Amino acid sequence: MTTLVTGATGNTGRHVVAELVRRGERVRALTRNPAAAAGLFPGEVELAAGTHTAPEELDAALDGVSRLHITVTARLAEVGPELVRRAVGAGVRRITVVWGGWVGPVERAVAESGVQWTRLEPQEFMSNTLTWVDSIRTEGIVREPYDLPSALVHEADIGAVAAVALLDDGHAGHAYNLTGPQPLTPRERIAILSRTIRRGIDFAPITHEQAVDRLMATGVSRAGAEYVVGWYAAPGDDATTVVDTVEQVTGRPPRTFTQWAAEHAERFQVPRVRAD
Repeated sequence: MTTLVTGATGNTGRHVVAELVRRGERVRALTRNPAAAAGLFPGEVELAAGTHTAPEELDAALDGVSRLHITVTARLAEVGPELVRRAVGAGVRRITVVWGGWVGPVERAVAESGVQWTRLEPQEFMSNTLTWVDSIRTEGIVREPYDLPSALVHEADIGAVAAVALLDDGHAGHAYNLTGPQPLTPRERIAILSRTIRRGIDFAPITHEQAVDRLMATGVSRAGAEYVVGWYAAPGDDATTVVDTVEQVTGRPPRTFTQWAAEHAERFQVPRVRAD
């Protein structure tokens, strides 16, 4: 049986692919640019051109697929139900979906699809820390409006849970809240990063409005920016309370932020200037 992973080169999709390959499964990775993605995956991974936001173009990608992994994005909200409909019509019988932060049209379409489904509800991704790369490398500073804890989860753990739910019985109809092993504030994450890259990093508070403006400058709508920054202002119990779902599903403890920092340390380092 073949599993189609949409968003295969994204933060979570590539880890889903890796876990499925590790377990010896046939994987088809959906990507906008197969040529550019070729070096990212083992040779046995089949690359399919396309995007989940254009489901009308995915008949070939869905051919022979029995399992499907979806990561919900803002652009998928409108066309996602059509993707689910086409997938089920093509013979998909098991779906995992990484939610977009709430149960929206795509998540509802998956739950109402009539096939086995599992919804993954990760809290903040550890990879969100990568938004600090530029300011750390150039200034040794992180600018954020709030310093509240978040039970960040490693993207590889999301991928591992998705692979189990896709391949093993007993997960159909479940919505899994996913967290890392401990809640950390931005200052605590900065301290871990600082020790990892052996460089001092300062925390510089900014206002709520400055954070909103910063997101809008990247193309995010005001409503979207207000939602994201508002989440950091009041993350809620689910975002700060550690749960053991990763260990219960995968059989091993979730990865720590210290592990994540070590894996990505090079990206935060000041580039070395080559002497000719």
